[in-house]
Amino acid sequence: MTKFYDARGNIYGVVSPQALREAGIALPARAAECAVSRQQWSEATIALCCHWPEGQRPANSKPHRSDGLLIGPFQASAPFDVLIVNTDGSLAERSGNGLTIFSQALTEQGLMAEQGAVLRVHHDKGEALETAVTPAQVEDVRGFWLDLGQPGFGPEAVGAQTVENVQFNNRDVSHVQPLAELDPDWSHSQFVRIGNPHCVTLLGDAAALPSNEQMREPTLNQRLTAIAYAMPNGAGNPCPAGVNLQWAVQVSPQQVLARVFERGEGPTASSGTSASAVACAAWRVGWVEAGEVRVVMPGGTAPVLLEVSQGELLRVRLFGTARLTA
Repeated sequence: MTKFYDARGNIYGVVSPQALREAGIALPARAAECAVSRQQWSEATIALCCHWPEGQRPANSKPHRSDGLLIGPFQASAPFDVLIVNTDGSLAERSGNGLTIFSQALTEQGLMAEQGAVLRVHHDKGEALETAVTPAQVEDVRGFWLDLGQPGFGPEAVGAQTVENVQFNNRDVSHVQPLAELDPDWSHSQFVRIGNPHCVTLLGDAAALPSNEQMREPTLNQRLTAIAYAMPNGAGNPCPAGVNLQWAVQVSPQQVLARVFERGEGPTASSGTSASAVACAAWRVGWVEAGEVRVVMPGGTAPVLLEVSQGELLRVRLFGTARLTA
């Protein structure tokens, strides 16, 4: 019923609405109705589709066999509606790797046109968010360019509260006290909205990057959860609606190392929208220029294209590829 795909180490399940209904999930007919009623069906759906089968969970693995679930499409022709369900039952506004995986699933179903399609992500935080997807080939790798639009910057863009302005590389950024309390090197952060909210902490040394193993340790995991997750799973501090966390360091021209802790998921091998937010933050503080930026994460490298005109970042595009797993 559920197929699992890998995009740069990010695993998502893909399931059709009809298959869920046949399995006994009371899923409404339209994606918009599903989004506003998600508390009635999302946890049961995650349990059905993403829990490890009895006795099959590998040692030291995450509690779920995927980083989330994609439900769709809700129609047979574009634009295609989809729901992105985190493993805690919450809904995401956008996922770069998730939409890459969904595009691959549509291609295998014969639904993705050669010229691409528009994907509409429905969630419970506002209007559905559209992403234009175009099939492409980059360095002999077949995949998809995702047009993520124009980013927003600063605390107002993500609804952050009680943060102070500080200087980094002669640019205004934010001081997020809960992060700085965890590590004094985590004192300079750039907020970015690229469909969903991000907080990119800017570092001067790769040694200050947290590893995924460190972020899974109970004490640090609990404190990062309080920052990243909205209530009741976290404290929603500094963003009441939650925020995705990244740490980034410049390693060479147009290349940045990054780590990711997602709201609703925790530490992940990679994240497409996080990579895009990192590239945007790197441009904002003068680390990179317009053009292709390569964001290196434990799960792989994400090419991000930044289009700039007259000193303004106008459009962000992300390239991704996905494969069906066993």
